[in-house]
Amino acid sequence: MTNKPEILAPAGDMQSALAALAAGADAIYLGLKHFSARMQADNFSTTELSKLLDLAHSKDRKIYVAMNTFFKPGEEASVARLVRRLLLGPHPDAIIAQDPAIVDLARQAGYAGEIHFSTLANVTHQTALQTAATLGAARVILPRELSIDEIRLMEASRPANLDLELFVHGALCYCVSGRCWWSSYLGGKSGLRGRCVQPCRRVYKQGGKEGRFFSCRDLSLDVLVKTLLDMPGIASWKIEGRKKGPHYVYYVTTAYRMLRDQAMADRAALSARTTGMAASSLANDSAQANGAEADAVAPDANLRREAEALLEMALGRPFTRARFLPQHASNPTAFGETKEGKKDSHQTSSGLLCGKIMLEKDKNTGDQFVLKTRQELLPKDFLRIGYEDEPWHQTLNLNRRLPKGGSLTLNIPKHKTPKNGTPVFLIDRREPELQSLLKEWTGLLEERRPQIKNDKKLMTFEPRPPKAVGHAGPGGARRLDIALLGGLPRGRGGREGIRPGTVQGLWLSPKALSDVSRTLYSRISWWLPPVIWPDEEENWKRNIHQALRNGARHFVCNAPWQAAYFEDKKGLSLTAGPFCNITNIFSVGVLAGLGFSQAILSPELSAEDYLALPAQSPLPLGLVISGYWPVGLSRFRIDPLKPGEIFQSPKREGFWARQYGQNVWLYPAWPLDLTAKRAELEKAGYSVFVSINEHPPKEITTPGRNSEFNWQIDVL
Repeated sequence: MTNKPEILAPAGDMQSALAALAAGADAIYLGLKHFSARMQADNFSTTELSKLLDLAHSKDRKIYVAMNTFFKPGEEASVARLVRRLLLGPHPDAIIAQDPAIVDLARQAGYAGEIHFSTLANVTHQTALQTAATLGAARVILPRELSIDEIRLMEASRPANLDLELFVHGALCYCVSGRCWWSSYLGGKSGLRGRCVQPCRRVYKQGGKEGRFFSCRDLSLDVLVKTLLDMPGIASWKIEGRKKGPHYVYYVTTAYRMLRDQAMADRAALSARTTGMAASSLANDSAQANGAEADAVAPDANLRREAEALLEMALGRPFTRARFLPQHASNPTAFGETKEGKKDSHQTSSGLLCGKIMLEKDKNTGDQFVLKTRQELLPKDFLRIGYEDEPWHQTLNLNRRLPKGGSLTLNIPKHKTPKNGTPVFLIDRREPELQSLLKEWTGLLEERRPQIKNDKKLMTFEPRPPKAVGHAGPGGARRLDIALLGGLPRGRGGREGIRPGTVQGLWLSPKALSDVSRTLYSRISWWLPPVIWPDEEENWKRNIHQALRNGARHFVCNAPWQAAYFEDKKGLSLTAGPFCNITNIFSVGVLAGLGFSQAILSPELSAEDYLALPAQSPLPLGLVISGYWPVGLSRFRIDPLKPGEIFQSPKREGFWARQYGQNVWLYPAWPLDLTAKRAELEKAGYSVFVSINEHPPKEITTPGRNSEFNWQIDVL
């Protein structure tokens, strides 16, 4: 069965939204001024959104609103009121959510439309789709790290009422979406709140190696998207890029619309031709039939080249297919491979490299910085000098045309003086043809006059919180200390280094299951991993079944969706782990509905937020109080760095990496430590305290510092 997926385009401002409509996008996703995971984009006011919705719906297009951040304590009413405000004019076609709290908050606000779970919600395995549908999701956005085989597994496992959305083009993060705390750990600018400062794009050193080892190329499936047409559950091809301009949006959207339509036409022609051949004669020579099939299936070469040329014009980074083709999986970082499988050690950067700055010395005029262009540049072209983390980084608008090979003398302030050979990138442009299209669509937008209804109760609307069960104070729930070990202690199931009264926590694994004595199973806290991939889900089901059969009773799930692995929860203690990124009581209420008996909160919050939560919570709460909390998890390699050895940022911040299963775990060289706050936390009502006993590299004998994460600052 051939499916016609929608082309879903990004929009960070109105001009980009209009470019998407002009290019033929079926749907647009965008963010508001608050609660968007791309807060660096201009984003939309509710008035702007109302006009755009009216225009889009008049053209039979859809608009999805991304409210895909986690919500801090005290923000829940603002979230609900914002959703209610969206309902005063034309309604959005869907809300995109990371935080499970949106399910409750949006429904209480009166929203009856679709909810799509963001890739930040980390719905990464087949069973998770069932839970998402149970919570009311109409769509799940799949991770960018999946192969085509894993996508097929997910599509075949989805409930009938759940659609899937897949990224086909755009920027890649080194870390798995929803599993990155790097930016937040360095200073409170959380990627899960849309404030990421992109530490993965920076230069790092290890020994004699230096480079942007974690900076990824852009994903581009281009002609391979035709392989998705046989999966009717893949309802949407998504283009990343809410921080991009209208030039990028227009060309990438146009390219994928062309590739989709041509692939569908090819499939239809093949179907008709095959049917006709069968009807005319079953005795046709098989070689002739095979030749006819090849002719029908082959994509139009001219159209393919045209679409690929459009993608090259879009001013993104160099392209990669990442893990999409399992037999040709490539590492998408600067030191990995291109989408053609060629080795490439060039650094990645968004934009088209248009030349390098050359220092020309002149005894009369002094030093001059000259750019000799590699291609034609147009008036209003937007250029970037160097990389964002370099001291001479700056942007400039071109005010005149430059032919290929032309020279441009740059007027650069002394405090921004670049070194000789600094690259210059073309990052956006406003060619006349696109400007003309945007002017036409701007006129259509200005014709729209949607009537926004009044809602006198809007500003006083308060969502009903889940019922608290009163865990605050020293007399609350029974305290539980968990020492989570990075590996098995010495001795078969031994407890060396674990202080009396502390429960030993182990990561669930075949080795742990075989090495631990069955008499100890019921005394151990068994931890599931933060990410379970589709190709390993059956193994995890077997591991869980064996643990239950051997007497395990306490499990920590590190994604809300993992609760579905435990159909019969009677006699079990099921805890939502810290990797669930739970930050508010409405999310805790959702967890309670999934069968969890306690929740360990995200480590990202501030002291004020933490101390307020237990008294309002429907479940007993816990925290990670000490140990090496990872700054991120990745499914990509760390070539050419060595795992287990320190690498450093330009500010001499140390990090190290370790491989566990399919994932690389990145750790800071300084541990989290809130042990001095324990008495305060116990008084507030916390009852679960976790210490992560990961073994750091030998170079870290005594950490030079500890971290209180965001305890003393308000996470942005």
